[in-house]
Formats: sequence, structure tokens, C-alpha cells
Amino acid sequence: MSGIMVKACLNGSRKPGEHPGLPLTPLELAEAAREAREAGAAAVHMHPRDEAGRESLSAAHIGAAVGAVRRACPGLPVGVSTGLWISGGDVEARREAVRGWAVLPVEDRPDFASVNLSEPGFSDLWHDLRRLGVEVEAGVWSTGDAEALAATGLECVRVLVEIIGGPADTAVSRARAVLGRLDELAVPGPRLLHGEEEPAWILVDEAGQSGLATRIGLEDVLHSPEGDPVDGNADLVRHALARLV
Repeated sequence: MSGIMVKACLNGSRKPGEHPGLPLTPLELAEAAREAREAGAAAVHMHPRDEAGRESLSAAHIGAAVGAVRRACPGLPVGVSTGLWISGGDVEARREAVRGWAVLPVEDRPDFASVNLSEPGFSDLWHDLRRLGVEVEAGVWSTGDAEALAATGLECVRVLVEIIGGPADTAVSRARAVLGRLDELAVPGPRLLHGEEEPAWILVDEAGQSGLATRIGLEDVLHSPEGDPVDGNADLVRHALARLV
């Protein structure tokens, strides 16, 4: 083992049917988290769903998913998304939904939630989460996001350097630009580097070479580094850890 943290991103915004192993219900998420942990994942990130399989920020759905994972995986850090698309782009609806987590017992609240610096309302949401006792992972997609994070003076549990979209052959240079800007601005907090789809495995390798935490899971990619189909999240975690040795 390399000692590099690998977080499993269990489902993301994937639609039902995109992969046979995609976990959507609380019980499916709990089982996927248990398997990912056994494969070596040190934490999980998930997008809880409503009864129709749609992403949800409601206390009922967040609490059901987090509680199920906690019962299946005691002690495993659990995080969720707060992506603005989940509330249909409505900043106040998102904030109201997150503040509604106050009704949940502490054990059914996530340990951390990702907040994207590219989305409006991130600062208010950040403060709401901290009042709930939920740590913040700062989602930084660009050098501009790095500058926005530095300007806030806010501290986070982890800075997610997320290379979203764009060609695979520029993924590493874009990642290095963002990481370099964070360092220039002395932004505090450990970094986690990852990408999605074609650049996903390229950036797992870059994270390993840089000694940074990374993530992998069905949210980010549906195939092995060789392009073969995978059984699910645990399979992806095993592939990632094998590359980080």
C-alpha cells in the first residue's frame, strides 16, 4: 500500500441503468460502501436519491443514505454532494434543504459535504454546513476557483482539485496549474486530485506521483485503466490502489 488516501465516489449523477452495479437506494449505497471499504477505500462520497432515483438534498433522503452507510461501515467517513443542479439551480432552495438537515440526529448527518466554488451561494452554504457540524470539501475546478477560495479566507477539511471535462491530453497540465495557484495563494488544507471519464485514470496516476489523495468510483468512470468493464466501485478502488503501490 502507498499510504495515499483513496475515496470512493459511489454514484454521482449517473442515471439508473448506466451501470449494473450503480448504487441508488440507501441499502445499495451501504453495500457499495462496505465493499469499497473492504477493497481499501478510506472514505466515501455519494449522491443520495429520492424514491424515483433522482438526486436529493432533502433531510429524509440524506439521513436515510448516511444512516444506512454508517450502520454498515462504522467509523468510515461519509460525504455527500451539494451540487447546485440538485436543486434545479435554485440557490435558496439548496440552502433551505441543507439547513433542513438540522432535524437529523448527528449520526445521520454526513461527515463532510462538497461545495463547488464555481457555483453562486457557496459562502452562505459553507457557513450553514459548519453550523450543522458538517465539514466542507472545497470543489475547485479552475485557477479562478482557487482564487475565489483564497479570497474567502475559509478553511476546509479538503481541497478537491477536480478536472472536469476537456481533453485528456491536457488534464495533467490543467491540474498542475490549479495546484500551483493554490500553493501560490497559500490556501490551507490537504489536496485531493481527480478527474472524470477519460482523464480519470490519468489523474489517479498523477495524484500518486504527487503524493496526493485521490478518488475513484462509478461517479467518475465506468471502466478499468485498460478500458475493460468493471463490476462496481470496489473493483475500481482495487484498480486504483494497485496503481498507487
